[in-house]
Amino acid sequence: MTALTIRPMNLGELQLHISWAQQEGWNPGLNDAIAFHAQDPEGFFLGVVNGEPVGMISGVRYGSDFGFMGLYIVRAAHRGKGYGMQLWQAALDHLQGRVLGLDGVLARQGDYARSGFKLAWRNQRFEGYSPAKPMVLQPDIHPLSEWGLDQVLSFDDHHFGYPRHDFLRSWLSQPGVVALGHGTAGRLDAMGVARPCAQGYKIGPFFASGHVVAQSLLLSLLSQLPPSSAFQVDIPTQHLQARALLEGLGMRPVFETARMYLGMPREFPLDQVYGITSFELG
Repeated sequence: MTALTIRPMNLGELQLHISWAQQEGWNPGLNDAIAFHAQDPEGFFLGVVNGEPVGMISGVRYGSDFGFMGLYIVRAAHRGKGYGMQLWQAALDHLQGRVLGLDGVLARQGDYARSGFKLAWRNQRFEGYSPAKPMVLQPDIHPLSEWGLDQVLSFDDHHFGYPRHDFLRSWLSQPGVVALGHGTAGRLDAMGVARPCAQGYKIGPFFASGHVVAQSLLLSLLSQLPPSSAFQVDIPTQHLQARALLEGLGMRPVFETARMYLGMPREFPLDQVYGITSFELG
C-alpha cells in the first residue's frame, strides 16, 4: 500500500475539497468552508497519496473541552486501503483530551462505537419547498441583528452547549443568508438562519422556546426565500413537535444520521432545537 501523507488544509483547499461532500449527497452550503475554517483553522485534514488528494476529515475544536468530527470522506477508488483509519486517528489526535461529538451515517455507527462513541439520538433531514406565492413576515419576527451580536452569541451558547463565536460570526455573515429572531421585552427567545446551498437552502441553527414561536419563525424564514425553493431542516428524531411542524408543511424525510459522543457532553435544551446547525460541525 502506498504511504498516505496527512496535512492540515488551508482555506482554499477546504473550499475546493468540500465539493466531495456534494458528491456524497450531503448538500453543503455554498460558503460553509469559510465559517468552518474560522472556528479552527488547524482542524481540517487532507490525505494525499503520490500527490493526489484521496480523503479528508475535520476535527474542530470548540474551546478547550469539546470537539466535533465531520467531513469524513475517502474517495471511492481509495477505500479499503486503511487511509480512512489514518485520517480518523489524525483528527482524534488533534482533539485529544476533549469530549467529542459527531453526526455519522448509520452504516458507520458500529465503527464509531468501536472507538468509544455512544449513540445519543438520531437526526433526520426533512426536505420541502417554500411557498409558490410570496409571503410576508409573521408578526413579531425581525432581523436577528436587532438583538445585537452579544445576545445572539449567548443564545447560541445555551442551545449548542459550547461557545462557537468565531464560527457563528462567520456563519451569519455569509452571502445570501437570512437570519431572523423572535423575542419579548427585548430578550431573544427564538432564532433561525437559512443559507444557500448547492441545492436550495438549509435552515439551521433553528432554536425556539416553543412550538408556536417555532412555526411563526419558520414561516417567516420561508417568506424570505425565492418562491418554490427547495429547503432542508435537520431535526432530532425524538423531537416530536419539530417533526409535526415539518410534516405539517408537507416536508418528507430524506436522510438520517446518528449523533454520537465520546465522553459526556454538557446538557442543552434539545427540546428547543428545531433545526441542527450542521451535520459537519454540530
